[in-house]
Amino acid sequence: MRVLAIGDIHGCPHLLDDLLGWVAPAPDDLVVTLGDYVDRGPDSRGVLDRLIARKRAGMKLVCLRGNHEVMMLAARDGGRDDKKMWLSVGGVQTLGSYGTSPGKSGTLADIPREHWDFLDYNLLDYYETDRHIFVHAGVYRDVAMDEQPDSILYWEFLPDNMQHQSGKVVICGHTSQKSGDPKVVPGAVCIDTFAHGGGWLTCLEAETGKFWQVNLIGKRREGIVDDE
Repeated sequence: MRVLAIGDIHGCPHLLDDLLGWVAPAPDDLVVTLGDYVDRGPDSRGVLDRLIARKRAGMKLVCLRGNHEVMMLAARDGGRDDKKMWLSVGGVQTLGSYGTSPGKSGTLADIPREHWDFLDYNLLDYYETDRHIFVHAGVYRDVAMDEQPDSILYWEFLPDNMQHQSGKVVICGHTSQKSGDPKVVPGAVCIDTFAHGGGWLTCLEAETGKFWQVNLIGKRREGIVDDE
């Protein structure tokens, strides 16, 4: 069984299709997506459709929550400032993907109940295996996982060292690597490789460090990271 982590997708469903088609998870492989499915890219609706469909079809899929999902829910539940904040960081593109006719943007009311239910009830704050911690943004090194605050799980950027007290290696996204290369620091690997912005969408096999990447112009590449 492989444990496969996928970095920030940000509204790029065709990259997700291409990556999964290449990596070809087996029925017993576990796929962990690290959050930030929505915003910035052109088709957030398509990303959520695909994740929901994959889970329904029986893929062993763990979906984490990213700060962009947090902001999308705040835009629905909060006030004008929450919505304004979300729209300024990619919510405009997300609503555009829910348009009811060509050239017309959607509204929060156009987002189907199935998508809200997925965002409300099917996303985890983090996920652990025997050797790894999967999280959107990061962890505090000297804090137990069940005591980590939202500020670090969703929002803070990659530090120079993330060696958690558990001894487990952290696999995270959130801190965009505009070089397109996964970033390794002591204790952690970041695989947000700027998919929506001309970089790559990355899938990392946690145990071996092998990674696969695809980009918007159809290129593929692979490599190995050393997380020791």
